[in-house]
Amino acid sequence: QVPLVESGGGLVQPGGSLRLSCATSVTIFVRYTLNWYRQAPGKQRELVATITTGGNTNYVDSVKGRFTISRDNAKNTVNLQMNNLKPEDTAVYYCNADNRISNYWGQGTQVTVSS
Repeated sequence: QVPLVESGGGLVQPGGSLRLSCATSVTIFVRYTLNWYRQAPGKQRELVATITTGGNTNYVDSVKGRFTISRDNAKNTVNLQMNNLKPEDTAVYYCNADNRISNYWGQGTQVTVSS
């Protein structure tokens, strides 16, 4: 069973919006910090947003004010709402769960921002 399953990527024009979702088990959802990373071609993987088990959030400077990470407790899902998308947001986005002992990754979903 795949522990993290992402959905919601696609092609969008600059200034548009996308919502990524990552479904997981209740065990991972309640015990792990949940993160979204991204990796653009030729670049290192970058931590984009974090939400702790207590709901505290943190963002990389380049997405502050545009992206919002949230937990959906009813669905054991972590979401990333991305607004005012820019071409430089183009990347494969990965969901990650981490509790400093174990670490899980999703398969990745492509986000392309282009006119």
